[in-house]
Amino acid sequence: MNFLRGVMGGQSAGPQHTEAETENSTRQSEDLGSQFTEIFIKQQENVTLLLSLLEEFDFHVRWPGVKLLTSLLKQLGPQVQQIILVSPMGVSRLMDLLADSREVIRNDGVLLLQALTRNNGAIQKIVAFENAFERLLDIITEEGNSDGGIVVEDCLILLQNLLKNNNSNQNFFKEGSYIQRMKPWFEVGDENSGWSAQKVTNLHLMLQLVRVLVSPNNPPGATSSCQKAMFQCGLLQQLCTILMATGVPADILTETINTVSEVIRGCQVNQDYFASVNAPSNPPRPAIVVLLMSMVNERQPFVLRCAVLYCFQCFLYKNQKGQGEIVSTLLPSTIDATGISVSAGQLLCGGLFSTDSLSNWCAAVALAHALQENATQKEQLLRVQLATSIGNPPVSLLQQCTNILSQGSKIQTRVGLLMLLCTWLSNCPIAVTHFLHNSANVPFLTGQIAENLGEEEQLVQGLCALLLGISIYFNDNSLESYTKEKLKQLIEKRIGKENFIEKLGFISKHEFYSRASQKPQPNFPSPEYMIFDHEFTKLVKELEGVITKAIHKSSEEDKKEEEVKKTLEQHDSIVTHYKNMIREQDLQLEELKQQISTLKCQNEQLQTAVTQQVSQIQQHKDQYNLLKVQLGKDNQPQGSYNDGSQMNGIQPEEIGRLREEIEELKSNQELQNQLAEKDSLIENLKSSQPSPGANEESSATDSARDSEQIADLKQELATLKSQLNSQSIEITKLQTEKQELLQKTEAFAKSVPEPEQSETVTAAKATDVEGRLSALLQETKELKNEIKALSEERTAIKEQLDASNSTIAILQNEKNKLEVDITDSKKEQDDLLVLLADQDQKIFSLKNKLKELGHPVEEEDELESGDQDDEDDEDEDDGKEQGHI
Repeated sequence: MNFLRGVMGGQSAGPQHTEAETENSTRQSEDLGSQFTEIFIKQQENVTLLLSLLEEFDFHVRWPGVKLLTSLLKQLGPQVQQIILVSPMGVSRLMDLLADSREVIRNDGVLLLQALTRNNGAIQKIVAFENAFERLLDIITEEGNSDGGIVVEDCLILLQNLLKNNNSNQNFFKEGSYIQRMKPWFEVGDENSGWSAQKVTNLHLMLQLVRVLVSPNNPPGATSSCQKAMFQCGLLQQLCTILMATGVPADILTETINTVSEVIRGCQVNQDYFASVNAPSNPPRPAIVVLLMSMVNERQPFVLRCAVLYCFQCFLYKNQKGQGEIVSTLLPSTIDATGISVSAGQLLCGGLFSTDSLSNWCAAVALAHALQENATQKEQLLRVQLATSIGNPPVSLLQQCTNILSQGSKIQTRVGLLMLLCTWLSNCPIAVTHFLHNSANVPFLTGQIAENLGEEEQLVQGLCALLLGISIYFNDNSLESYTKEKLKQLIEKRIGKENFIEKLGFISKHEFYSRASQKPQPNFPSPEYMIFDHEFTKLVKELEGVITKAIHKSSEEDKKEEEVKKTLEQHDSIVTHYKNMIREQDLQLEELKQQISTLKCQNEQLQTAVTQQVSQIQQHKDQYNLLKVQLGKDNQPQGSYNDGSQMNGIQPEEIGRLREEIEELKSNQELQNQLAEKDSLIENLKSSQPSPGANEESSATDSARDSEQIADLKQELATLKSQLNSQSIEITKLQTEKQELLQKTEAFAKSVPEPEQSETVTAAKATDVEGRLSALLQETKELKNEIKALSEERTAIKEQLDASNSTIAILQNEKNKLEVDITDSKKEQDDLLVLLADQDQKIFSLKNKLKELGHPVEEEDELESGDQDDEDDEDEDDGKEQGHI
């Protein structure tokens, strides 16, 4: 307290404070605050008590508690964070502040969480899993998105704290579908009058938040998934709308270009969409062309030109399709002869050869990215011809670049062109041959490297050494005047190997080299610092060592290496050939397997169909046999009639009754026939009876016999008459029944065909059944033939499969033999290296003996080894610096 009084007394003692005194007093008060904070948190119970007081709803308790805890975090953040982290439910209590209905406490709670989450990944994860994203996005929406006030700004800063360099939270943000909720932030509308300072700040933070999710420093898988989500929800489309809008502030436009760049970087779908975006001009122009026009325009702001270059680089990153489209605009067949529409290639050529050195550098780097890791486009670019002046023949683009180099332009221009040439010639022997074919190129490079120039020119000398080293390393010895060995002899004669290696090392030692190698975005404070490109630094790191080794190798070593390289290439080509064969055979096997499975399915279906057909045929056979039996039973009309009636639905009981009635009619008919015979007998007897006179004259014996016979006949006649009368009554009755039966029979006849018709119908049906049966038998025969063919085809496929398996086994054996040969070659190489090391050791010992004997020894090897050691130490230092970065 005495110290406090002393400080306060000192503050109130003097009349007027100078600025130095004010700063001193501020520093003293901050130190005092840190001291008091340290005293307060020395007992952790104080912070725990403060956290428990924040649960009080009373405004006069909660709000001062929030302010005090915020002040503690600002003074000694890491220590207070650790105490809150180990406190039970500490972070959860602070998260409740975001749900407070009083805006003052809620807003100060956001500021408290900002201080709490700063540089502490563990607390960031806890806050994120306490539903912070949902609450913060709700607050931003309630406040009006980008049109909101400073509360939106505070929420966005807190979101950045939670997401930046925190892969877990980024993944949680994406999986929670919160990226989709960011799209309304960028719906700024067409009105351009509402760009307040707060809106610009908010939108700037929103764009930075998008960049945090798709930063190149994030894991590639996480970045790719966020890029796809942004395209699917329409966020990329909304950003492109802002990009092509008019009246957007310059800093927002620049940050939007940078954001779009990282959203499309390395994502083929997003890159294809960006290539299809057109600017709202008349006629419409591709967005890429409009952006390139800004990049090569020296009147545009420097940061905007850097952003456009970054956007173009990201568009071409791992995008061979886009690289081909850009290079194709330079080829003669695609150039617009009318000159009405400007292509991307024409803009790049215009920037490459303009008087503005920054445009030269940007165009050269952009064109180099169109060739990055794409040997096809490097060869295609060799076809580009440029018209220099009227009457002169066209010059190739490669030759024009070397012509500008030899004219001694600005350093920035020469550096850009040398980076383009190094990228162009690397991994492309054809381009190296074209470059060496011009006899002026090699003398120019050796002259540049051999001169002793100032520090500014040392970088150009290093790049010339790199270009010449690339011409040696990727040389296929197709030009006799500039083979690998002759170029190395030329270097040793005019420059010296050690001097060449020293000049080559100037590149990686340059201060701008380490700055450019840190991140892909070209971020320079001023145009003078714009020297190196990020991708080019990777190329230098890859080639510097191999070029150094290639320069030091002797011709014999080169020959051996070439032989080993050719052998390995042959082995690789053979292995690649067999791999392709195996791959093709695998594809064929897969196709055959699919065909077999398809044929199996078809076979099963056909077998099912055959089974069904066989069952149907059996049913038809049974029906046919039944009809045959029915037809053979009774060929009589009545039988046919009865069968026909039965077939037409008449019951068997009715048929039996009708047959009985017909039998009765037949018996009645027989009785009538008997009566008719008796009547005819009586009439005969009456006609044969004699007259009375004759009877008197006959004898007595005849009279008595006749009288007896007559009496018998009369008696029999009386009996017959009585029978006849009774039978006549019965016949009348039967005739009546017969009439009724005939009526019934006629009724049945109407519904039943005549016997002949019934026989015809039955015969027709039998013929139809026989026809269907023969057709089914024929179809069954055809199905059996198809099954037989499928079985034969299946056997052939199986034989092909066995042959393929045997071929694969043979290829595998050959592959194993080749791998053994490669291993033997590598062992021979290692043995040669051991012999060389022994030889160097013997030479060194012999030199020492000569020194001891007093003989003079040349010091070149010692200088060489010393320089090599220095260079190795410098490389190790650079490696450490890059690792630290």
